[in-house]
Amino acid sequence: MTRIVGHVRALNRFPVKSMAGERLDVAELDWQGIEGDRQYAFVRAANGTRFPWLTAREVPAMVLHRARFDDPARPKTSAVTVETPDGTTVPLRDPLLKAQLEAAAGEPAALIQVARGINDSMPVSIQTSAGHAALEAAHGDALDIMRFRINVIVESDVPAAEWRGRRLAFGDEEHGAVVQCADPIARCVIVTIDPETGAKAPRVLRTVAQDFGNRYGIYAGPARPGLIRLGDPVRLID
Repeated sequence: MTRIVGHVRALNRFPVKSMAGERLDVAELDWQGIEGDRQYAFVRAANGTRFPWLTAREVPAMVLHRARFDDPARPKTSAVTVETPDGTTVPLRDPLLKAQLEAAAGEPAALIQVARGINDSMPVSIQTSAGHAALEAAHGDALDIMRFRINVIVESDVPAAEWRGRRLAFGDEEHGAVVQCADPIARCVIVTIDPETGAKAPRVLRTVAQDFGNRYGIYAGPARPGLIRLGDPVRLID
């Protein structure tokens, strides 16, 4: 049995890890996650750890670089264009872009592309309007939800954490995707960076840590490939 617990309010895909992404009307979910999400990343060339990525931790201004696929329907083969903070558009593989990021990081970097998403943990992130409203109430200020880099935002009066261990189905039964919800998402310093200005607000992370156990949103993995569309009903599978 299923019951509707909300509707898809927004879909986001991030072609390059730690850069701003693109809004979608339809997201295709395969066994690796949302097609094209975090398909590219810059790596710290001299870093041999298990987390070699160059991210907004090192270069906060990365969140002000907006990446998009030139052919959004074919992310595996499409070129990527990046709009820089000054409004200039350049190819992702432009050597000058890499040089600018290296200068900001103070170390050499390299661009890589992989067939699956370069995720910290699981491939899909979900948050609800109720979950975000609870954070804003605890924080005492409005917060741009994009600072949390969520893939699927659901209009719902149910906190996403309540779906831990449950399955969610999107849209119609024939073509809609199904995900298996897992753990709430542990948060780091990146959420302190305003996605529009790059300014840091450490109090955001303190609120998340003190009032929500340093968790915001929930991770999910594909349970059935399919489509997720704006406005889709979201059904909890009992």
